[in-house]
Amino acid sequence: MAVNFRKTAFTGVAAKLEQCPPPDLPEIVMSGRSNVGKSSLINALADNKKLAKISQTPGKTRLVIYFNVDNQLLLTDLPGYGYAKVSQIEKERYSKLADQYLHSDRPICMVLHLLDIRHKPNQHDIQMIAWLVESGLPWQIVLTKVDKLSRTQAQKQRQEIAKFLGIDDLSHLNLVSTTKKQGLTELRELIAARVGESVADM
Repeated sequence: MAVNFRKTAFTGVAAKLEQCPPPDLPEIVMSGRSNVGKSSLINALADNKKLAKISQTPGKTRLVIYFNVDNQLLLTDLPGYGYAKVSQIEKERYSKLADQYLHSDRPICMVLHLLDIRHKPNQHDIQMIAWLVESGLPWQIVLTKVDKLSRTQAQKQRQEIAKFLGIDDLSHLNLVSTTKKQGLTELRELIAARVGESVADM
């Protein structure tokens, strides 16, 4: 059955693993810095600007947030990291939650790690990519905010980031702009393929 991304609904949050929903659906997990644009990407994939709340204060989302996509998969938004104005104790708490989640027995079928294309990956990003490579989980890097650069600049940054992370295959890095709707079709197709389906017409 083709996945209809417009049939995406918020289904709940979890502050600890015991509060997670039953592992009945395959999960596409999103990770990345607190201001990298995960909520904007979820809204863009679902073609619904009001679906995921976009905070004006980076670092505010400190829970695992779930979105059901057409009863065929879950989009799982992990707590963002790296926002300086959050206390160290608070940082450690939701960093631990994200770490526990990735090491749990949840039915994770792919991890999308988001990077702002304008910035070099930080230490958290480097550690995350290294862990993904070692984990054996399918993963993809999503380079967000590409509309902030020219096409030539974006391609150059893509190559630079891949080189910086030691990634030889550029197909592991998707270019996405939620404002210009660039790269969304390809990302929907990638997500649907991970659960063995195609994408319904939008």
